[in-house]
Amino acid sequence: MGLYAAFDLHSSNTYLGIIDEDGKRIFKKKLRNEAETIKETLRPFKTDIEGIAVESTYNWYWLVDMLHEEGYRVHLANPSKIKQYSGMKYSDDKHDAFWLAEMLRLDILPEGYIYPKEERPIRDLLRKRGHLVRLRTALIVSLQNIIARNLGVKLKANDIRFLTTDRVSPLLQESEDLALAGKVSKESIDFLARQIKAIESTIEGRINLSGPYDRLLSIPGVGKILALTIMLETGPIDRFPKVGNYVSYCRKVPSGRFSNDKKKGAGNRKNGNKYLAWAFSEASDHARLFDSAARRYYQRKLQKTNAPVAHSALAHKLSRATYYIIRDGVVFMPEKAFT
Repeated sequence: MGLYAAFDLHSSNTYLGIIDEDGKRIFKKKLRNEAETIKETLRPFKTDIEGIAVESTYNWYWLVDMLHEEGYRVHLANPSKIKQYSGMKYSDDKHDAFWLAEMLRLDILPEGYIYPKEERPIRDLLRKRGHLVRLRTALIVSLQNIIARNLGVKLKANDIRFLTTDRVSPLLQESEDLALAGKVSKESIDFLARQIKAIESTIEGRINLSGPYDRLLSIPGVGKILALTIMLETGPIDRFPKVGNYVSYCRKVPSGRFSNDKKKGAGNRKNGNKYLAWAFSEASDHARLFDSAARRYYQRKLQKTNAPVAHSALAHKLSRATYYIIRDGVVFMPEKAFT
């Protein structure tokens, strides 16, 4: 008898539901997020379980990895594409678990990509770098505001980031309180800068910087960090059947519903990978500043619309080009990208 199981996963507990091949509910239980407890609960059903669905929540890594190690066939459910049964009047963790199991049984479960376990740590380390960069930027902006309020001048971010020379303290030395604010801000900024560089060095030493990475560097506005981000966040390109699927995953397509030329609403703009969305937005900024072909394309768009739309259009073009660069093993071709 074939069985289908599903976990409705939360931060400290999970609800397990198991159904048979006819959709009959045969087991349900709320469990703590403890690997041994879950293994013991599943053991009586192990030989009959055809597959297990796990909802893609923020903390799915440990559960999916454990189930894989136990030999189960695991399916990562994509919550953004899952719709509840329209006739359902009541929903809770139990119903959610059984609905996942039912979709798995009917082979209609929308699935997400299970990023290989061995590659996840380096990707998460790169994400941590991005987190530290955002923290450093917030500190820089705060320090710029302190200087502007008290001195009427704006110190450039590059002057604040300068590691070998302190250009902040001399500006605030007349006030003991402001001097302390500047000192702790500058020391925190410098500390984060060193940690960011340490992460970058580690990542470059851990992964194979060839193949897709080399070709991604040919894209206007893409340097080593953006190339690493795009490569690690994209994963196998063949999981995207068409270029539109990839661009949508990068959050670089318009989100809207139209009827009779009128907008009737908007879709979920947060569907997709926020790190790729950031990477191509950054690439768009740099490309229009330092690449003539990209700048001409941006200016053509700017003449017809506004700056945010022109910026998004350029990011869209770069993400489309990236798909073909990775899939076909070619370098960036501006004559094709900006037509």
